[in-house]
Amino acid sequence: MAIDVIVSLNLILCIAIFLLGYWCYAKRQNQMALFVGISFALFGISHIITLLGYTAKFEGAMIIVRLIAYLIVIFALYKLAFKK
Repeated sequence: MAIDVIVSLNLILCIAIFLLGYWCYAKRQNQMALFVGISFALFGISHIITLLGYTAKFEGAMIIVRLIAYLIVIFALYKLAFKK
């Protein structure tokens, strides 16, 4: 089984964004950064499933995980846009 470079790179970047989001939240108590970090952690889960070769087996779960991740990003951006 060959390593998929694109998916591996996406996983590394998801981990980096998650860590930065958490760090920003811990340092500044910025919930939006935490939400973005969590959403990229969820994207990372789907990349791990792909790298392990379980895409077909967990296709439904991956759709739900990615949908939740996108909804979290939409929520965070909505909250930023309409912040009082």
